[in-house]
Amino acid sequence: MDFFSEIIGETVILGLDSLILGFCVKQLSKCKHILNALQSAPVLDIDSTLNKEINKYPSQVIPYVVIRGLVKPLGNPITSNYNQSVTGVIQRLTIKEHVIARTSAGFWSDQTRTIHEVFNSTPFVLSNGKYNIEVVDALAAELLDLDVISDKFEPMSPGVIDHVWGFFSGVRQRGLQTMEEMLRDGSYITAIGELSRSSSGLKIQPPRDGLPLYLTTATKSSLLKRLASSRDFLRVLIVVFGTVAALASARVLYKYMKKRRRREAEQLMKKQLAAGRRERRANTRDKNLSEVQLCVVCTENPKEIILLPCGHVCLCEDCSENIKDKCPICRERIESRAPAFIT
Repeated sequence: MDFFSEIIGETVILGLDSLILGFCVKQLSKCKHILNALQSAPVLDIDSTLNKEINKYPSQVIPYVVIRGLVKPLGNPITSNYNQSVTGVIQRLTIKEHVIARTSAGFWSDQTRTIHEVFNSTPFVLSNGKYNIEVVDALAAELLDLDVISDKFEPMSPGVIDHVWGFFSGVRQRGLQTMEEMLRDGSYITAIGELSRSSSGLKIQPPRDGLPLYLTTATKSSLLKRLASSRDFLRVLIVVFGTVAALASARVLYKYMKKRRRREAEQLMKKQLAAGRRERRANTRDKNLSEVQLCVVCTENPKEIILLPCGHVCLCEDCSENIKDKCPICRERIESRAPAFIT
């Protein structure tokens, strides 16, 4: 317990650092997996050759593929709430609360809280002329690029009571932000996912092996650069937090070895002092003793220790160190012992 109190700081640092390091390692492994899959993913055009390409793969499924096309709704599109001339296939409506909050350090900082978010979607395809590919479960996309249709901020006008309450509560209201984003009808986007063919036609959907689905305006090369940048940043983080973990571990090991050497030195000193005491006792003991006065165990040294609670004086100090549990005379449990002076 004493040793733990000495290393509690290093233990907390090592625990937090290990959690962050483990998260970074997991994210790096995921990033590498996605990067390798994206590098090897074929870039296909939505045309008559697509059916020939998919026939080359088992079960007519391409695990990861890059396809670009125009967004076209299957049925009626979604009309913007704020601009009736804008239609799309995915709509996101977000309401955010802007506040000024007091931090634990006593400073005031701007903060944003999402208090409401809703998605609306309609089935759609990526098309190129008369050729179409249906996009399945688009809302599951890890990267979904939407156009901002409307972004309005309504500031609040707090009164005196609001200012006083905000000072004591640590939160002051600034206003509400209402935002509408849409994947527009007719947008030219890149879809990256699993391509399969069924009786209803070609479909692109989230891969079944854990890879992400992307619906973005970026190209494959842009995504590769972005993922490579994330990979390099995670590597730097792993080096930094790995170094911190190594230093904290080295510090704990140093303190442990220091405490162990100190304990070994104390034990050695105790043994030397005990040996010196035994030698002095041996030199001062009376040699001409009757059998009644001798220790019942070694029958060489005088009786020097009284056992409690039974009260028997039957052991020399040397034998008393080895007998811990029961009195050798009455077999009663030994709770304590004390020196006995027999005159």
